[in-house]
This record gives sequence, C-alpha cells and structure tokens, in this order.
Amino acid sequence: MTSLFTLEKENDVDELTSVLEASDNEGVRRRAAEILGDVDAPDEEVVDSLTVAAREDDDARVRAAAIDALDQREAVEQLIAAIVGEEVDGGQAEWARAEELTNALTSKQPELRMAAANVLGRIGSRSATDDLVNQLSDPDHRVRARVARALGRLEDRRAVSALAELRNDEQAEVRRETAEALGRTKGDEALAALLAMLDDSSEAVRRIAAGSLGEFGSPRALDALVGLLGDDSDTVRRAAVFSLVELLSNVPAERSHELRQTMVERLSATDHRVVVSSLVEILEEGSQAHQRRNATWLLGRVTGSQNRWAAIEALVDVLDDDDEMAAQFAVTSLATIGGESVETALLELLSNREASTDAKAMAAFGLGKVGGERARKRLDELVDQTDDEEVRKRAFAALSKLGGRG
Repeated sequence: MTSLFTLEKENDVDELTSVLEASDNEGVRRRAAEILGDVDAPDEEVVDSLTVAAREDDDARVRAAAIDALDQREAVEQLIAAIVGEEVDGGQAEWARAEELTNALTSKQPELRMAAANVLGRIGSRSATDDLVNQLSDPDHRVRARVARALGRLEDRRAVSALAELRNDEQAEVRRETAEALGRTKGDEALAALLAMLDDSSEAVRRIAAGSLGEFGSPRALDALVGLLGDDSDTVRRAAVFSLVELLSNVPAERSHELRQTMVERLSATDHRVVVSSLVEILEEGSQAHQRRNATWLLGRVTGSQNRWAAIEALVDVLDDDDEMAAQFAVTSLATIGGESVETALLELLSNREASTDAKAMAAFGLGKVGGERARKRLDELVDQTDDEEVRKRAFAALSKLGGRG
C-alpha cells in the first residue's frame, strides 16, 4: 500500500478516504483522518467520510481524530446534524448558536459533546465559558481535552482556575490541551499553573508549557526555563531556548536590561550545546524580526566552547541580513565572541566575490573591533583596491582603530 506520507504529498483524497473507511489498522485510520482535516480538497470530497468515521468507527481515538478534522475544516455542524437528526443553522446569530450548542455539551453521546465543544471554541462566544467549565469534569477524557481546547480559544481568564485543576489529570492528552489553553489565556494565575507543569511526566506537556512561558513576558519564567536546559528531551530543551528568546521580546521595557543581564549570566554558566544550536536555528530558519534580533544579540553573549564555530558562521551570515538592526547586532555579537576564529571568518567574507556590499562593509567594521595584524594588512589593501565607497569608508575607519595604515 502507498504510504500515507505519499498520499498526503500527492493530495490523493480518494485513496485517503478509502484508507479511512477500510484500513484494519486504527493508527493508520487515525492518521488518514488527521490528513483529511488539512488536505487541499473541496469539503464535499472529504466531509462525508469524516462524518461517518466520527460516528461509526470502532476506535474511540479514530472518532476523536475525525471530529477534530471536521473542526479544522469548519464542518462540525454537519456531524452534529447527523447525530441529532436535524440541520444546524450555521447562519444563526452567535449567541443563538452558542445556546444551542451548550445544550449538546450534556448529551449522552461523547462524540456530540466533543463536537459541541470544538464549535463553541471556534465561534468564540464567551457566553459559553461557564458551561464549558462545568464540562471539564466530563467522564470521557476526549471531551475534557476538547473542552480545555475550546476554553483556550476563548482566552477567557474566568476559566483559568478550573483549567489549572486539570494539570494533574490522569490523561496526558488532557494535560497537553490544558497547557495550550493556559498559554493562550495568559495572566499571573495561568503562568503559575504552567510553571507547575514543567515537571510533567509527558514530554509533550513539558514542551508546550515551556514554549508558552516566553509569551508571558514575566521574569518569573527565567529560572524555570534555564532549568529545563537539562531536560532529558531535546524538544523540551529547544522549546526552552525559543521561549527565552521570546521572553526578551515580551518583558516590560523597564525590566528588559536587568533580565538581559541575568539571562546572560545564567546561560553562560550552563554552556549547554542546545543553547547555541537552537539560537543558530532561529537565525537560519526564523522569519520574525524580533526573534532574529534577540537570537543574534544573545548568541554573542552565551557562546562558550560548545558549537563555537557554528555560532560564528551563523552570525557572519546575518551581516547580509535585510534587517539592518539584526546585522548591527551580529557585528557586536561577533566582537563579543572575539578571537582568531572571528577574525578569520570576517576576512573570508571580505574575500568572497559573491558577498554583498553591505555584508563586506559590516565585516570591515567588525574587523576594526576584533582584528589583528592580518586584518590590518587586508583592510589596508582593501582601501586601495575596492571600488565601493561604503566598503572603503568602513575599511578606513577600521584601520584607524587598528593603528592606521602601514
């Protein structure tokens, strides 16, 4: 049989629906349902199959995956209509739809309770908060998980206390959705609950909790995130680093300087390989300016013996960044790292014919901060040989800092 990965890549809806309907492997059916929730195809080609699976599949996990897939396609009303035997008016006013769906939260059929929770979260009516909170004690863990998800979508802080009580739920799926919901809701109480989930037995729960902490902008999260750098899971450690970078962006301005100093002290003391590798990953793959700037700034101040050359190479690449501030941070970070390795990397950039004018100008500027005799000689030559006025100006200024022309 063709793999699900291939079917997803080829957008083979017919075969995916056949797998969902006929495979004797529940894991395969569940994954087929998940793919169909996101596949690029008209609803009429997939919704009926998902609805049947949500109602009739023998496995509870497959039914749950099908309900989530319908939610992702914003087609859960069709499932609800099939279960209750009457059409659901998606054109109703929000309050009327919410009132109708809250009644379904107490249905005897767990699939209907799950579907109702998903839709209530998606339509975003906070009038449903109290009813959803009451359902957090549902006997079916699949329902509890989706109620927690719905409350996270509503971002209503009235639900935080009740959500926090689920952090010790026996089912990891529920705790995972709870961590997601608390991360979206924010506030001091949500922060405290997430901090208490950092030692959860589930890797996914710890990863989600760690990944949310940076968005709170609270220095209270710093020590906890640094502590996670010793977690057994690589994904948790990486989430902690990414969250530390977000923390730099979200902390109140009056606390920023103090937090930056403390963070550098804590991270410099650890010398964890994952810190440098994760910061390099942000520079190589990140698209948000604030993340890239903070990762660039931080990398120069926490790079020790671990992955030193990888850090230098990543920072040199940022010298050609479209974001001028990121490029300036890269120069200061390279200067902070210092040493012959940095000088060599900058000299190689100056000799690279494919490097841009901006990158070469920044490299010349950087050599004025870290260069030795090799740099002085190369900059001396560059002043005479380059046709680019900006590069010449930067090279001459760097030469002045290194003792002038020979």
